[in-house]
Amino acid sequence: MIYITQLIYIREGQEHIFDQFEEVAIPIIARYNGQLLFRIRPEETAFIESTVEKPYEIHLVQFDEEENFNAFMRDEERKKFLHLKEQSIKTVTLIKGVKI
Repeated sequence: MIYITQLIYIREGQEHIFDQFEEVAIPIIARYNGQLLFRIRPEETAFIESTVEKPYEIHLVQFDEEENFNAFMRDEERKKFLHLKEQSIKTVTLIKGVKI
């Protein structure tokens, strides 16, 4: 089992475009033995301390194995909508991990 955490930073004013991409991408996760565990839009008051820019959203996704995650990233249907991601997202920090 692997876990993918994403800290997502959105271009100002592109939130609706980002939501359009997520409407397509999130359901595809299940095709590859994955599950969205949570999708959070943290409020300013949720941050106790921070030395980096606060993300617009935080996602935690699990996949049975890393190859499932790689297959999700290569998914042809998802690729058709990457222009929405590129238009709306300024940057993403992706963290891979395992449960210990």
